[in-house]
Amino acid sequence: MTTPEAPGRAAPIRVLIGKPGLDGHNRGARVIVQALRDAGMEVIYTGIRRSPEQIVEAAVSEDVDAVGLSCLSGAHMALFPRIADGLRAAGAGDVALFCGGTIPREDAPALEAAGYRGVFGPDTPLERIVEFVRAHARRRDLGA
Repeated sequence: MTTPEAPGRAAPIRVLIGKPGLDGHNRGARVIVQALRDAGMEVIYTGIRRSPEQIVEAAVSEDVDAVGLSCLSGAHMALFPRIADGLRAAGAGDVALFCGGTIPREDAPALEAAGYRGVFGPDTPLERIVEFVRAHARRRDLGA
């Protein structure tokens, strides 16, 4: 459990990590969850086999600053744009999106066009992902 920050200080970055579709392999996603937590972020992990709608609903209800998705099944081009569209439709278009898994390089431009600011492969250093989230997550203040 995280304690509230002092008034006027930036709130911790809140990140949702999701595994959409039927992909049941979650080791990489869990490694990302731990790396982000170790970096001081609040992380919500939705678990495996979630629908795009479930991920959007969780991201909105948890008021996250970033959403990271993982896919190893090859369904990323069908699922990831639906989540980006759903977030925009729900008024959460300012949430930073990033994704990873076994995503061919030739799919990265289409994912970036859909709104994903970061597309990471299996060998991406964890610190690079942490720094990406720090640089791109929307910023919130707890108030004065």
